[in-house]
Amino acid sequence: MAQAGRASLKEQRYDRQLRLWGDHGQEALESAHVCVINATATGTEILKNLVLPGIGSFTIVDGNRVSGEDVGNNFFLQKSHIGQNRAQSATELLQELNSDVSGNFVEESPEHLLENDPSFFNRFNLVIATQLPESTLLRLAELLWNSNIPLLVCRTYGLVGYMRVIIKEHTVVESHPDNMLEDLRLDKPFPELREHIQSYDLDHMDKKDHSHTPWIVIVAKYLTKWFNEKSDQLPKNYKEKEAFRQLIRQGILKNENGTLEDEENFEEAIKNVNTALNTTEIPRGIEEIFNDDCCMNLTEQSSSFWILVRAVKEFVANEGQGSLPVRGTIPDMIADSNKFIKLQNVYREKAKKDAAAVGDHAAKLLQSLGKAPESISERELKLLCSNAAFLRVVRCRSLSEEYGLNTFNKDEIISHMDNPDSEVVLYLMLRAVDRFYKQHGRYPGVYNYQVEDDIGKLRSCLTGFLQEHGLSVVVKDDYVHEFCRYGAAEPHAVAAFMGGAAAQEVIKVITGQFVIFNNTYIYSGMSQTSATFQL
Repeated sequence: MAQAGRASLKEQRYDRQLRLWGDHGQEALESAHVCVINATATGTEILKNLVLPGIGSFTIVDGNRVSGEDVGNNFFLQKSHIGQNRAQSATELLQELNSDVSGNFVEESPEHLLENDPSFFNRFNLVIATQLPESTLLRLAELLWNSNIPLLVCRTYGLVGYMRVIIKEHTVVESHPDNMLEDLRLDKPFPELREHIQSYDLDHMDKKDHSHTPWIVIVAKYLTKWFNEKSDQLPKNYKEKEAFRQLIRQGILKNENGTLEDEENFEEAIKNVNTALNTTEIPRGIEEIFNDDCCMNLTEQSSSFWILVRAVKEFVANEGQGSLPVRGTIPDMIADSNKFIKLQNVYREKAKKDAAAVGDHAAKLLQSLGKAPESISERELKLLCSNAAFLRVVRCRSLSEEYGLNTFNKDEIISHMDNPDSEVVLYLMLRAVDRFYKQHGRYPGVYNYQVEDDIGKLRSCLTGFLQEHGLSVVVKDDYVHEFCRYGAAEPHAVAAFMGGAAAQEVIKVITGQFVIFNNTYIYSGMSQTSATFQL
C-alpha cells in the first residue's frame, strides 16, 4: 500500500515530464549518474534542471574555493560560502531541490584527477564539462571518447553560449517527430484490415450507423471506389484530392427535403484526406540505417538496437512484403464505441503479429551471436517495432578531429561566412580566446585596465588561428572588441539559458528519446539567435 502511495506521489510530482518521456524514460533518468565539472553558474544551472526532474545522482568535481565573483552570479552559492570548497557548497543547496536525488562532490581539480585517477570518470553515464581551459578539455575528451562515455561541453562567455556534444554513437528509438503521420495502410491494406472494411455496407445502413462509421473506414471505402472508377493511383495533387473529397461528399445522407444530413464522421473523413492518403513506404533515413555497417555486420558486441534493426530489416524482406511493422495505433474519431474498438483491435492485433515476427527474427540473430534470448526484452521489441519509421542514429566527431589541423571542418565554417554576423563567427572568437589563454595564462580583458592592450593581442590570436587553419575569412573587428569587453565573465542570465538547453540534451542522451543536435550549438545573447554546426 505504501509503495502504491509512493508511486502516486511520484506521478503527481513528475506528471508533466512523464507525459513527455513516459515511465521508462523516467526510470532511465532515475538510474543515471552524471558528473559535472566545475560548480560555476553554468554548471549549477545545468544541475538544477537535472535535479528537479529527478536525475538519480550527480557528482560535482571542483577544487576551487568560493569567491565573491561566484556569489555574484551563482544562485547556489551564498556569501557565507566564501572561502569554502565550491563543489561542496553547491551540492548542499542543489540537494535541497529534490530529496530523491543523491548529490556527491569531489574537492579536486579535473586536472588532478586526469593526472592521478583517470578511471574516476568511467563510473558515470555522462560527463558535463563547464568553463574548462582547452588543454584540460582535450585530455578529458580523449579519455571519455576511448571509454565510450558521452561528454557534453558547455560554456558561457559574456553574451555567448557554446555547447558541444561528443558521443561516438547515439541511437534513438523514440525520436518523437513533429507532424507524425498515422500508419493506416489504406493504400496497402493488410488482409485483416481489408476484411474489416468489407464488413461495412454504407449503402444499406440505418442513419445512426451511417453517421457513426469511423472515418478511416469511409476513406477506405471511397478509395476502393476511386480505384475502380477513376484511377489505379492514389489521389496525389490538389485537383485529384479535391475530386476524391467530392466523391466522399456524395456519400453523405440526405433528408426527405434533399438537404445533406449533418454527418460529422464524413466531414472528418474529408478533413483527413491529406494525411490519410500517404503512401506506405520505408523512409529514406530508415533505408540508410538498414544499410549501415552496424546493421549489416552484427557481432557479439552489437547492441540490442542494432540486433532489432536487423530483425526489422529481415521482417521487411519477408513477412512485411516491403513494409515496416504496423504501428498499431489509430487517432481518436467520431464513431460509436463498438465500431471504434473493433477497428482499433484490427490495427493492434496486426501490430502484435508483426512484432512477434520481428521477435522471431531477433531470437535467431541472438542465437547466431551466442547471446541469451532474454537479452532483448519484450518491451524493447514492442517499442522499436512501433517506432520503426522514426529511428535515428547520431554520430558525432571527436574533439581531437575538430581541433586537428588536417581534420578541421573548414568547409562548414566557410559555408556560413557569407553572413559576417553568422553565429560561426562566435565559434572562431572562442577559439581565438582559448589561444589567448594558452599564450598569456589568462583570458583577455578580465580587468578594465587590460582591455585596450588585450584588443591587439586577441586580434593577433584570431589572425594566427585563421591562418593556421587555412581560413581566408574576415571577422569584423567589433567582435574582437566585444570579446575583450566580456572579460571572460559568466552572466547569470546567459548561464541560466545555457543551463536549460544543456540539461535538455543530457536528458535526451540518458532517456534515448528525442534527437540530440550534432554537434555544436552556439547562442548569441546579442542578437538572441542560435545555430548548430557540424564541426
